[in-house]
Formats: sequence, structure tokens, C-alpha cells
Amino acid sequence: MVAGFITDPKELQAQWKTNLDALPATPEKIPAFFFGHGSPLMAFPEDKDNSQSRFSSVVQWAGPKGPLATFLKDFGPALLKKYQPKGIVVFSAHWETYGERLVTDYGDENPLLMDYYGFDPAMYKLKFVSKGDKALSERVVELYKAAGQRARLTPKTESRGQDGRGFAGKYLTCQSPNAAPLTRVCTGPGLDHGVFVPFRMMFGDEFTSIPIVEVSIDESLTPEANWALGKAVAKLREEGILVLSGGLTAHNLRQPTSMSVFSASDDQRAFDRAVMDALTVEDETARKQAMANLVKHRGFRASHPREEHFVPIYVAAGAGEGGNAKVISEMYGCQTVAFGL
Repeated sequence: MVAGFITDPKELQAQWKTNLDALPATPEKIPAFFFGHGSPLMAFPEDKDNSQSRFSSVVQWAGPKGPLATFLKDFGPALLKKYQPKGIVVFSAHWETYGERLVTDYGDENPLLMDYYGFDPAMYKLKFVSKGDKALSERVVELYKAAGQRARLTPKTESRGQDGRGFAGKYLTCQSPNAAPLTRVCTGPGLDHGVFVPFRMMFGDEFTSIPIVEVSIDESLTPEANWALGKAVAKLREEGILVLSGGLTAHNLRQPTSMSVFSASDDQRAFDRAVMDALTVEDETARKQAMANLVKHRGFRASHPREEHFVPIYVAAGAGEGGNAKVISEMYGCQTVAFGL
């Protein structure tokens, strides 16, 4: 028990199921969603012992048997049933470009970019089979250009470029005590783990019924720039496209205890409550200001030494501008929110 937080998995699930059921079925204008995308730990082999890891407290909350994985398994099917989307456009905390949006154009099969290191070898054999769609990718580029923003397609033959932690063109030797030494090349094309890890939970290992296109977030990491890049693609929601933006409301790899409600500091918990308070402001103008002010909260830096995992919430909010917001899951550090209701 942690005062002020729901920590019982059954109570959390009852809450998010009620909230998912209550979402209006509006396939003619699909809400945009910010969702807690978890971490590679969510794909950690269930038969392996991770109790000695420095991330063991995170595994309890966001591992393969934790409530976040359970939520995502409920979340994905609910979205497909309620909105029957024609495609998915997804933004991830793990792909940044400055001043220009890159939009995947991967054709019949989206490759995967294993942009993590130091994990069990089995985690480099994960599968998520999905497809892209050139027409959807070109539509995204068209919308950005119409909004006065630079954008272009990126094909399978082009490396995506680095994420905010510098994972591009580097050879990384895994030194984890739980993993055999191996060398990874964290470069190339592909959906990053902020997409394929949660999507495996949401949609299964093979999901080819509708296309998936990924778009980079803005490397400035400002609320304003990322709100604007979400707003630019808002029309997709009226064209049968599900807009998803993945990140976390607590992400501090220097202090893994920050990512579990049971071990987070008072300031980190206070920041999480401030996020909830901002998201539940009814007036849209006031809510936007409250959300913008979150990066000034005293607990923000303790939860986010760098902003890349938090700013995807502004992308979703921008895409859903002009409507109400509803917290679907208030799970500590990995809330999921619908915008544009």
C-alpha cells in the first residue's frame, strides 16, 4: 500500500476496464492516446530469474507478469474493437529528429530495431510481424508540409538515426551478468522497442491486418514543439487512423527505484500526482497550461533527467486538441490517456 495510489493489480484492472468500456465508440473521429510503453523488461523471458537485477523493483510493476503488461493486453483489443482503425500512426520516445519529421516507409514488413543492450540473448530474438503502407506514410508527410513543418519518408535502406541516448552506429558489448557476451549494432531501420515491445502485448506477435507507420518526435523536447507535431496530424483521426504516442511519466535509468511506486521518492510521487491533476483539468485551455507547467515541477528532473520519455504526452495532446481528456489507466509512472473525446 502507498498512500494516494492504487497499487493492487486487481483494483487497477477493474478501473481501466471500466474506463475502456466507457470510451465513446467514435470510429469517425478516433481519440489520440498517450500510453505507457514500458521497457524491454516487459519482454524479459518469464522463466528467467531477474530478482538480482538493479531493475528488479521495476520488473514487479512493469515486467512480463506486472500490471502494465496486463493493461496493454486489454488496451490493444479494446482499441481495435471500439474504433476499427484502418491504420496506426505511432510516435515513440526512442526516435528523435531535430526540425524534420522522419516517417517510416517500410513496405510489406516493418523491420525491428533492437535498440537496447545488456539483456538476455532471447530478447534479441523477439518477433513482431507487421506491415507499413506507403499511402499512409505519404499522407503523414503531406499533413506536416501543410502545417509548415519539414517531413520526409525514410525507407528500409536508410538508418533511422540515433535516439536521445545516442544509440546509432555504435557497437555495444553486452556485459549483463544474466546474458552471454554479444555485440549488437544499434543502427539501421526499424520500429524501436518503444513500439514493438508494447505492441506485442497489445496485438500479438503477428499483426498484419492494418498498417503501422512510425514518426519521429522533435529533438528539442519542448512541450510546444511536440504539441505542434501532434496537432499537425490531427486530421488522421477523422480518416480512420489511430494515433498513439508512447512514453512514460517516470523514467530515470540512473535511479531505477524512481520507476516503481513502492520505491519512488516523495518528490517523484508528487510529480506523478501533479501529472494526474493536470490531465484531469476540465477546461481545455487551463489543462494545456497545467500540462506545460509539469516540466517545471520540483519532482520533474528526479523522474526525468532527460525529457524524451515525457514529451510524447504532448504529441498525443496536440493530436487530440479540441476535445476532452480522460485518464484510462492511472498506474504510477505509466499512465495512459485519451485526448480528443
